[in-house]
Amino acid sequence: MKTLSKYTSFVLLLFFLSGCAENWLDREPQNLILEDQIWNDPKLITGLLANYYDRLPHHTDLNHGSTTDQAIPIKEGWQDFAAYDEAMWSNNDDARNNIISYGFNRWRYWDYGLVRDINLALENIEKFSTKLSATQKTQFSAELRFLRAFVYFDLVKRMGGVPIVTKQLIYDYNGDPSYLQQPRNKEEEVYDFIASELDAVKEQLGNTGSNTRANKFTAMALKSRAMLYAASIAKYNNKMASPISTPGGEVGIPASKANDYYTKSLAASEEIIASGNYQLYKTNPNLGENFYEAVTKKSANQEIILAQDFLTSKDKRHGFTYDNIARNVREDNLSSSSITPSLNLVEDYEYLDGTSGELRTRNAGGSDYVYYDNLQDIFANKDARLYGTVIYPGTSFRGTPVQIQAGVKLWNASTNSFQNVESNTLGSTYEDGGLLTGSSGPQRSQTEVTNSGFYLRKYVDQTAMSSTRGIRSDMWWVRFRLGEIYLNASEAALELGKTADALKYVNVVRERAGFGANSLKTLSIEKLQNERRVELAFEDHRVWDLKRWRIAHEVWNGNASNPDAVIYALYPYRVVRPGHPTHGKYVFDKLVAPRFRAPRFFQMGNYYSSIEQLVIDNNPKIVRNPFH
Repeated sequence: MKTLSKYTSFVLLLFFLSGCAENWLDREPQNLILEDQIWNDPKLITGLLANYYDRLPHHTDLNHGSTTDQAIPIKEGWQDFAAYDEAMWSNNDDARNNIISYGFNRWRYWDYGLVRDINLALENIEKFSTKLSATQKTQFSAELRFLRAFVYFDLVKRMGGVPIVTKQLIYDYNGDPSYLQQPRNKEEEVYDFIASELDAVKEQLGNTGSNTRANKFTAMALKSRAMLYAASIAKYNNKMASPISTPGGEVGIPASKANDYYTKSLAASEEIIASGNYQLYKTNPNLGENFYEAVTKKSANQEIILAQDFLTSKDKRHGFTYDNIARNVREDNLSSSSITPSLNLVEDYEYLDGTSGELRTRNAGGSDYVYYDNLQDIFANKDARLYGTVIYPGTSFRGTPVQIQAGVKLWNASTNSFQNVESNTLGSTYEDGGLLTGSSGPQRSQTEVTNSGFYLRKYVDQTAMSSTRGIRSDMWWVRFRLGEIYLNASEAALELGKTADALKYVNVVRERAGFGANSLKTLSIEKLQNERRVELAFEDHRVWDLKRWRIAHEVWNGNASNPDAVIYALYPYRVVRPGHPTHGKYVFDKLVAPRFRAPRFFQMGNYYSSIEQLVIDNNPKIVRNPFH
């Protein structure tokens, strides 16, 4: 043993004396990726970009608490689509049906962690990328700047002006962090920064034809939207009796800047439209199915400008379909029916003759029902976008009828009136052998079945097994599509007094929905507001539109007598009146959704979210938002 020990020591001595040890100790680690490896490998950089795309904010609501939280991943923050007026919540827990008022921290977003990571990446490309071509470096840097502009848009639309940080802020541990503390920029300065960044990088982005990574037209889509928001705030905030602003301009944009922003939005929109690179989806002759496919079909779809994609084969999936599929077509008996559209939304889809979308449930004098031969007849000749967005009575999903019937209307001869007969058993049969309550409800108190009388179609996956917990769905989430760009162009043109152009753009969108060519002869901002509501429902526009037009506090005023602040339902019934001409026909009751509790209440302090106290404590230069 002593001899072996001496021999080993002798070998090691020779090893170190020969210089081999230096080479051995200088070996690159096999389990770490070094900076110069990352920033010289296009695949690794692309992987990093994918991470940043996934971290972009998506939905109306992020985390309602800490500003240090990052955006909720797509299809995990969707629940709050049921917290406004597009829908209600029909799954377990009535919290979203009983929002007494929206908290001031709602919509809060202060994700400088993502800004820092993007800034660091930009610096590292310049520092370490010695093996990339100049073209590669330029394109990657441009894509990072696009992502940063996207983040700043979400920051400004929620918080108002925020500090514009374009470089790493590094603390030197000298005990005084004041040199790192930046004040908030003006709200208009943030919008101007976004526009200038997008203009600077649009020709450098590459990715031609991609709808999952930014290209020139993606940059213009973001500019189209951001400039429209800025213009609306400049115009409508200053029309309020008491405009919302701060002395330093952190909140509020001068009215004089409105036309400039509208002009920039229109120019960006028209650049996309005129390019011919994108087309409204018009493939399916069934206009309702066509509109559903316009948002959900991944292949051969030239309407989509940018989407966050998912892929089952890569185990990148989500549970949106699992949680929202209609009750009687679900594939797991565990969950369904979470977001159920409101009658309010359904009635905002006009009839194709241009008349109001209000459903005709009573005769002209209101003394009796309107009787229909089939459940779907009440929706006949409606805007096709309704079918593509909402599953309503008498329609199908995945080729299976979605059975929506609340009960029967039994004629009582002694009282000369109808009485409701309903069952808590879904798919139950009445004593006459006909259907009593549909296998998809609606139900007044039961959960996991619609309470509003409707189900969601848009974004619910038709693929087999996508509503199972084990498989789930890889339906994508659309961030920008051409339908929005046409409406952005129409609104900007209208505000600039270019009425002919405004009509041209909005009529293109309406024609796809079944209206005749040039169906609108005149146009108002109110009409365009409704067009956005029905075209872009459940695409995360509703809250932001009402906020930028400065009408959210009027629409959702917390008053139970205001129909816009209350969620309504539609309950269908089969008439049981043997021997009478109405026997076997269908009638409909409109009612406040039974599980809906509190009218929506948006306060003036909701126009800009509160800034977390921790942020202010760390940076005393940060000015609070009004009303907080």
